[in-house]
This record gives sequence, C-alpha cells and structure tokens, in this order.
Amino acid sequence: MRVIVVGGGAAGLMAAYAAARNGNAVLLLERNEKLGKKLYLTGKGRCNLTNDCPPDEFLLHVVRGAKFLKGAAYAFPPAETMAFMEERGLSLKVERGGRVFPASDRASDVTKTLERACCEAGVQICLNTRVSRICTEDGAVCGVETPSNTYACEQVIVATGGLSYPSTGSTGDGYRFAEACGHTLVPCRPSLTGLDLREPIAEAQGISLKNAVLTARRNGKAVSSRMGELLFTHYGISGPLVLSLSAEINRAPIEEFTLSLDFKPALDEGKLDARLVRDLTERKNEQMKNVMRGLLPAGLVPCVLARAGVSAEKQANAVTREERKRLTFSLKNFPMVPKGLRGYEEAVVTSGGVTLSEVDPKTMESRLVRGLRFCGEVLDADAYTGGYNLQIAFSTGYLAGNSIK
Repeated sequence: MRVIVVGGGAAGLMAAYAAARNGNAVLLLERNEKLGKKLYLTGKGRCNLTNDCPPDEFLLHVVRGAKFLKGAAYAFPPAETMAFMEERGLSLKVERGGRVFPASDRASDVTKTLERACCEAGVQICLNTRVSRICTEDGAVCGVETPSNTYACEQVIVATGGLSYPSTGSTGDGYRFAEACGHTLVPCRPSLTGLDLREPIAEAQGISLKNAVLTARRNGKAVSSRMGELLFTHYGISGPLVLSLSAEINRAPIEEFTLSLDFKPALDEGKLDARLVRDLTERKNEQMKNVMRGLLPAGLVPCVLARAGVSAEKQANAVTREERKRLTFSLKNFPMVPKGLRGYEEAVVTSGGVTLSEVDPKTMESRLVRGLRFCGEVLDADAYTGGYNLQIAFSTGYLAGNSIK
C-alpha cells in the first residue's frame, strides 16, 4: 500500500518506520531542510526522549487524553521506545525522575537513530517539501499536493506537530489539513511554559527555589498545589513547577486565577512562627532585611517584608506580634497574580488540536475520512514534562504506522 507521512519529527519518523516495516511503500515529506528539527531543542539539546516507567504510570502523567492514549501506551510503551533505540546502537541513561536521555547527551543522535531505522525499512524521505493539501475522494484520501507535485496514495499520516517553537516549522499545517477534511479542533493553547505576572519581582530575577509549593486558585477554589523547582524571571515565573501548572490552567481565562507560594513547605505555620521568634531573639539588634536572609534568598527579602508590611530597616526587637504573624503568613502564602501564559515561542508543547472523539484510538485513523491518520502533537493530547510528550509521539506514531497492513 502507498503511504505518505507528512512531517519528519518524532511521531512522523516512528510512523514511517512502522508502516514500512509492514511492507508498505512509504514516502515521508518534511518541510524543513533536515529531520527532527524540534527534537534538537528538547531537553535543552539533550533530548529527554521518554520516561522509564510502566504504561499505567505513564498515563498518570498525561494531562489530557489519557483514556484515548491507553491503547497506544500499551502497544508501544516507554520500555519499547528504549529498546527500539538501544537495539539500534543508541546507548541511553536514566536520570532523576525516570527521565531518559541518550548517553551522549546529543539530541541529534536520537534523530539519526530514527532516520537510520526508516532508511533500513525502505522509507523514501523528501526534505524541503511542504504539503499544501490532502486530497480526498468519496470519503477517502487519494493523495497529497505540494507546490510542485501531486503524490497519489491510499493512506496519509499527519504528523506535523503543533504550534510550539514555530521556528522549527510547527506552524499549524496539520490543523488546517484536519479542518479541511471536516475535523473539528479543540482551540490551541501554549503548554509547559512560563507565566507572566502582573507585578514581576525584579529583585528576585534569576533566583531559583528548589522545594517550593505553588498553589493555584480559580475563583477562590484551589485547583492545583504541587512542590518543585521554581525560577523567578524578568517577566514572572518559570521552572518545572510552573511549566506543569501551565498545562493545568491553560484552557481557562487567566484572570480567574490567583497564585500563592509557600517558601517553607517543610514547616507548618506554628513551627515557622517559632523559628521567627528564635531568629528575632538571637538577632534582636539587627535590621529585618538582614535577619530575613536566614529564611530567604536576599533578592526575595524586600518583597516578602513589603507584603507583610514590615519595614526592612526595622530592628528585630521592635517587631510586634502582629507583624510577626503577617510575616509568617507571607512566607507561607506569598500572593502572585498571573497576567498570561508565555507564547508558543517558549512553550514546550501545544495543548489542543484534533478532537479525539473523531479519531480511532486503536489505529489513529480518522472516523470521518478513510485512510487519514493523525499522530503526535497535532492531536488534542498532552502531558507534563519528563519525556512524556515525546512518548505520546512515539506511541501514537507507532500505532498509526503499524495499523496499516
């Protein structure tokens, strides 16, 4: 059978390999000058390609689409991704949190491994070839058009990615193809990205907190609270903790949310108050801006004192009980108001895409157009950081290709 794969990223390369391995004639069309362009950016150039966990645990880290992805996760789980790479000569290593990287720390080695597998399976690859339209006839695909050619085929796999990192060619082509074929789309949003704050904390820029707890409330009701690493930036906040939060709140109006930060999650309010009493007593003749450095990085001291209404120049022995209570509260509930998500230029993945109810989870085939399949980021399925999104690409790509017999 003649199969055309549109897009040469993680999902497209895996789909092309799986389809060709079944004896199909596979043509992969990639708009860029090289394959896997977005892969080069993942894991800060090291490529966190999957997570070393069983499929049931993997699905717990999926933000949206876990039920839809169950079949794909078990058909091609993280263990299969790792075996696929290692059997083709790519040594891997597992780091904190189960994150899997190539031992070389080079993302390019992952792309080369996938490309080599495709070539050995007989996949024909055409670079610098942008698809402009998917052709259909009588409710089935019949080919694809490029500015210079029309390619006939019986199957098309759309693996064009989302909108994140548009410099890599992710400009929403797959969404346009889907809509033109009658599919509906869940509106897209940036995911796994930083948050702009209405009042960025300039003095704290560059400060990283290793074990903070960030809580998000929507219209006053807590919707997320998790511990992790947070980074203060010139625009607001980022880091793994914030990226995960962005995946959870990106589909609701940002003005409905407020954030609070617990700087000392290991201490409850009673223990933290006792710690403050001790510090104020032991350093009674020092100014508060110096005393507080025992609890916070220097850049955060002025803003926490200001939020608590305590003068930075005030001596410790002059702090009232009420002021101490406000300090304790500020350290446990430091308020922040989000202004918006950072854009697709910084977002790791796109949330939203092709509506999952219109796609068969067993084959990734469209329920509307015969022979049309979707895989990877173009689908309305996304996960937290840690290699889970690339695993979605590999699992859905494998299922899309392998189901074409």
